[in-house]
Amino acid sequence: MVSHLPILKSSDRHQLDQSSEKLSNFAPRHIGPNFDDIQQMLEVLGFSSLDALIEQTVPKTIRLKQPLKLPAAESEYAALTLLKKVAAKNQVFRSYIGMGYYDSITPPVIGRNILENPGWYTAYTPYQPEIAQGRLEALLNFQTMIIDLTGLEIANASLLDEATAAAEAMSLSYGVSKNKANSYFVSCDCHLQTIDVLQTRAKPLGINIIIGDSQTFDFEEPIFGAVLQYPASDGTIYDYRAFIEKAHAQGALVTVAADPLSLTLLTPPGEFGADIAVGSTQRFGIPLGFGGPHAAYFATKQEHKRLVPGRIIGVSKDAQGKPALRLALQTREQHIRREKATSNICTAQVLLAVMASMYAVYHGPEGLKKIAERIHEKTSILAEWLQRLGYNISSKLFFDTLRVELGTKPLQEILETAQAYQINLRIFDNSTVGISLDETTTFEDVKDICRIFAGTDELDELPFVLNIQEMDWIIQQSRLKEKPFSRQSTYLTHQVFNRYHSETELLRYLHKLETKDLSLTTSMIPLGSCTMKLNATAEMIPVSWEEFSKIHPFAPASQTQGYQILFGQLEAWLAEITGFAGISLQPNAGSQGEYAGLLVIRQYHESRKEGHRNVCLIPTSAHGTNPASAVMCGMKVVAVACDSQGNIDVDDLKAKAEKHKLELAALMVTYPSTHGVFEEAIQEICAVVHAHGGQVYMDGANMNAQVGICRPGDIGADVCHLNLHKTFCIPHGGGGPGMGPIGVASHLVPFLPGHPVVTIDKSAGKSHLGAVAAAPWGSASILVISWMYIAMMGTAGLTQATKVAILNANYIAKRLESYYPVLYQGKNGLVAHECILDLRSLKKSAAIEIDDVAKRLMDYGFHAPTVSWPVGGTIMVEPTESESKQELDRFCDALIAIRQEIAEIESGKVDVQDNLLKNAPHTAESLISGEWHHPYSREQAAYPAPWTREYKFWPAVGRIDAAFGDRNFVCSCLPMDAY
Repeated sequence: MVSHLPILKSSDRHQLDQSSEKLSNFAPRHIGPNFDDIQQMLEVLGFSSLDALIEQTVPKTIRLKQPLKLPAAESEYAALTLLKKVAAKNQVFRSYIGMGYYDSITPPVIGRNILENPGWYTAYTPYQPEIAQGRLEALLNFQTMIIDLTGLEIANASLLDEATAAAEAMSLSYGVSKNKANSYFVSCDCHLQTIDVLQTRAKPLGINIIIGDSQTFDFEEPIFGAVLQYPASDGTIYDYRAFIEKAHAQGALVTVAADPLSLTLLTPPGEFGADIAVGSTQRFGIPLGFGGPHAAYFATKQEHKRLVPGRIIGVSKDAQGKPALRLALQTREQHIRREKATSNICTAQVLLAVMASMYAVYHGPEGLKKIAERIHEKTSILAEWLQRLGYNISSKLFFDTLRVELGTKPLQEILETAQAYQINLRIFDNSTVGISLDETTTFEDVKDICRIFAGTDELDELPFVLNIQEMDWIIQQSRLKEKPFSRQSTYLTHQVFNRYHSETELLRYLHKLETKDLSLTTSMIPLGSCTMKLNATAEMIPVSWEEFSKIHPFAPASQTQGYQILFGQLEAWLAEITGFAGISLQPNAGSQGEYAGLLVIRQYHESRKEGHRNVCLIPTSAHGTNPASAVMCGMKVVAVACDSQGNIDVDDLKAKAEKHKLELAALMVTYPSTHGVFEEAIQEICAVVHAHGGQVYMDGANMNAQVGICRPGDIGADVCHLNLHKTFCIPHGGGGPGMGPIGVASHLVPFLPGHPVVTIDKSAGKSHLGAVAAAPWGSASILVISWMYIAMMGTAGLTQATKVAILNANYIAKRLESYYPVLYQGKNGLVAHECILDLRSLKKSAAIEIDDVAKRLMDYGFHAPTVSWPVGGTIMVEPTESESKQELDRFCDALIAIRQEIAEIESGKVDVQDNLLKNAPHTAESLISGEWHHPYSREQAAYPAPWTREYKFWPAVGRIDAAFGDRNFVCSCLPMDAY
């Protein structure tokens, strides 16, 4: 037995599930309830064992007949040792490949106190802003940074990567442009991955992509928009003013994909006419990570504010009139507008955006400018040295990237010499290479590059070596200091970017913000459908290893053997867990997994000469991203009704499938259902769709209830995306990063996403998709988290985790059902891994809204469950297997106590408007400022439960007036006196 569990008498051992006896020493650390807790909860539910509970919860026809075939579970130490050996097979070269990816220096104070700090990485998306003010302030700083650097009016709080940000800009342009053109111009000077993602996104929407030279494009064919790279992918800096004027004359919108570090020296896009600016903030202290995660940015004009994809942080005020931050305007618009949404973006890259913003805070405007100047100076000196060696530099105007023409020098000779120096260069063609320098580049690195091209280690013997005076002269001659290229405007003038430049000051600022946020370090976050489970420290440690974090995504395959082993093992494990034949790790968010999965289905139909199949059946209960993703794939959404128990109405499904049998492309279904139950008819549902020529897409949001118990591939699904930031322990990071790989049945494997720069699968046919993300394997560096989780849990641990997740949810439902009705239950009166509690009657009986309960929970030290989704006026609770019985009981006690507070309103003892719930959350300041006029005591407000006296989490602000913020839209930092 595992050491921390009680020693059992032999007579008690029969109560243990067979799987429990095989648990590794890590599984009980991940799973919250111990053996005694499990037995007590089972008694409450009336079951003798976990297996008995599962038999009554999960339909017998879909349950696995044998355990998953996964490697034996490893201890934390052993798994880290194994992964270290895998990591050692990666070679960390100095990569000067560029293409939007650069090595960078993460200031240690940021690396230790954000990236490696669970107070930052275990927080959830700030949908309850009163307990997320720290994260929101950091993201407001990010938006201000982007607004200042790009010279545009508004910015969002990050997107997934530069390529998909460009695709979102294309979609916005398509909707906004006043001409009726159907063509989009893409500069041939854009990064290859950006061009490919744009082509992938454009095809199902019927958009015609024109790839051409922006300097010679004649505009004879009307366009609705264009995207330009600044600086260009080969390093050249162009003056785009004339192009933009011609585009605007046609009514087209112009997007500029700009390197934000270069904008400290170059004229910002907003000042030369751009309508939209996109890009990556990776070089603001974010590790390369073999492609991610990295925070992209999106900036545009005020007039487009309601069409901006993703999230915008806005300034509002709280109940006491203090400035307060919250998500603004279109937040999760796909959940409101569904198939009419303009984007399916649900997650951002919050943790990375926070890091990038703090990089700017730490360095300030002068520090950023000096970093950019040093890079440009070294690039200029390198250009001079190479020219003295006889090489031609294609561009005379550059920032950090040179395109070097080799002349008679054989390319292979250059590459072999570079290999000996452990340096990677970009290959344009057989006679041209690229070199992109970054902030880590030293003068010794520059000399090594020269040695490669000179063919000798003895530079001092060559006549071209520059002295200090010559180098100064070259630096002074830079044309970047000339108009129209030289930046004249100021940026980052707000005090936050000019105050925290010592480590002491920044450390305190980071800690101050961290303490304003409720994360898993404080209490459970019981969000239904979002699965806030433990992100174990052992899983997180390898993310920072240099062997994973300092690899360029386009490094040669010979240097990334460790990553290839990691990918191969993780794909094999996920395939076994899901029952699928193939896995693509490329989608870097759940929404992108949905999109990629539907594109695979679309490509499959086209390969069978059935491209006319474009109808997607979606239950009315579905996640809002489902219909948005379907529309992005060029599909027509047809809603399928649900019955009174929340299940798919099979008769309605059959009728819709029959009606659209000639056009049926797919069904999107979540399992267990969005309503938190295992639908008994799921196999029949899949069979109906298949019988009418469609494919079944399973939304993997609720995979936490399936692992080790049943498999999507066995149930009848053809495609399923997996939220690795839910089921497989990648942390939510305050709203991102995430990963959404897809699994597919064997007949769909040939259609998985490809990539224009790196060959992902040599066996893939010509039918594969283009890229759906910028990097070949998405946010590769965080895949180590899921690898560690599966390796340490093993078959028994993963299966036990699923069982306990179902147990915990049913225990909460049972404890609370007499206070709040459980809206949906399965065949035997049980729920899956989450339950929906119905609070709708409280509005009539006590004028209590769902938000009142959510805010009052903050006074008890808890984050609210998912509110008003999938049913308005309800809360969806998912405790996860990671939470102990003690924590579950605390949460239940809090909700029971709140119900008693509501009862006092119902009885007339307490005022309908002036009460504990309507005034929640109660801040420390509200308790000590002025006289107390409420009909309840300060003690009742602040310390409603015994545990709040032991430790009190104080909301940073009172209840926020969101409507005020939308009426008075501000999405950048206020003057400091406002705070």
